[in-house]
Amino acid sequence: MAKRNNHTVYWSGYTNMVGEFHLAATATGLCFVGSPNKGIQELGDWARQRFPEVELIENAETLKPYKQELDEYFQGKQQTFNLPADVEGTTFQQEIWEALKDIPYGETYTYSQIAAMIGRPRAVRAVGTAIGRNPLLISVPCHRVVGKNGSLAGYRGGLEMKEQLLELEQAKKTNTQKSKPPVRTGGLFCG
Repeated sequence: MAKRNNHTVYWSGYTNMVGEFHLAATATGLCFVGSPNKGIQELGDWARQRFPEVELIENAETLKPYKQELDEYFQGKQQTFNLPADVEGTTFQQEIWEALKDIPYGETYTYSQIAAMIGRPRAVRAVGTAIGRNPLLISVPCHRVVGKNGSLAGYRGGLEMKEQLLELEQAKKTNTQKSKPPVRTGGLFCG
């Protein structure tokens, strides 16, 4: 992973039902979603590791569209994230992060399933490491990955946040399914 030398990163605070976060974006797209209640230090540490000469500039206006998309996710109005992202990682990490986006809203996959999805069934540990380096909590849904036995394995945002996100998605998914009118097919009702 090549590091960029000079880089401007815009940031802003964001508060929702899970806690207070810091979001960051470059001119290209969202590059960081922090852990709840960790403070600005988490963002600063992350940025300095990736960009040796980073300039962090507070700019709520730049982050406004990303906050809107997160708000819609927490309200159950949006299940995927469509705004641009600017994440750097190895080819393997990028492959894993793309695979995470294929996990359906309200569902969970195991680390083994993710490894199989990318055609590397023996790379379960490497998959876990790549997931742990995901800089975009929530929008790249690493919270949907669980242990082989269904346990809530590690999560940068904390296991409490992971559980809250999974419960939110399950509740919104269930409400959406209940609100759909039954469909009549061949004498049977489905819905």
